[in-house]
Amino acid sequence: MDTLTITTPKRIITIRKASGEEQPYLAIKLERSLVNAGAHPDLAKEIVAEISAWIYDGVSTQKIFQRAFSLLRKKKSHGALRYRLKQAMLELGPTGYPFELLMGLLFEKLGYQCQVGVTVNGKCITHEMDVIATREKEQHLMECKYHSDQGHQVSVQVPLYVRSRVDDIVGVRKLMPEYQGFEFTGWVVTNTRFSGDSIGYGNGSGLKLLAWDYPEGNGLKEMLEREKIFPITILTYLTAKQKQQLLQQDIVICSQLKQQPEVLNALELTPNKRKALEKELKEICNGWLPTN
Repeated sequence: MDTLTITTPKRIITIRKASGEEQPYLAIKLERSLVNAGAHPDLAKEIVAEISAWIYDGVSTQKIFQRAFSLLRKKKSHGALRYRLKQAMLELGPTGYPFELLMGLLFEKLGYQCQVGVTVNGKCITHEMDVIATREKEQHLMECKYHSDQGHQVSVQVPLYVRSRVDDIVGVRKLMPEYQGFEFTGWVVTNTRFSGDSIGYGNGSGLKLLAWDYPEGNGLKEMLEREKIFPITILTYLTAKQKQQLLQQDIVICSQLKQQPEVLNALELTPNKRKALEKELKEICNGWLPTN
């Protein structure tokens, strides 16, 4: 989450980002994030006012997020879950494989045939690509970089490495009869952010870069919301252990769980909790629309 400063007639409060950086911001940024999450503008203003009365110098953006989410839930706003999306992505670990599966499911929703964790030959060596997405005469070769720390930035070494791997693979595939006429694109995808050098090199070398908020207006956040691809870690009626049980069965997104309700039997939920969970799943999978 970005930094935020709540401004009142008497004071300006500076808060701390996940990276440790301190930076002042206007309260309007928190209000805008709540509205984008689906909260009614009047409710967003009410929550910002409550946080303004509580906030103090040096508070972390994570604590602000937790408090805002708690207030949204208390007021029974449908936007509460949507506001939790970024944190839910950070909870997909500890390994990067669920993130790779999620990206495969996202691109399947976009009309591609996807392979996840596949080993392919290059001119020099073999490579494991996290996701290969194919549609008609186009193929996207993706390296996925998952991190549980929202302050993490993907360094320039990653696109440098990916560019060489993709070139090695494409060098072979262009000679294969089944890939004649294909266009190949290399990607680096992360749930956090890229460094400035990563963006500069990636764009200059022809790689596609996708991060939480990059490219602006069409980053990972916007794509997930638009296609209604929401990780199961966004659910509030499952424990962390139960979510891990599902992830280990490759149940990664809410629509999978909604379509396969029988997998819930092994979680031994109480009738009331299961009913609340099923209602939450329905709300997530059917009820959200992009607001920006």
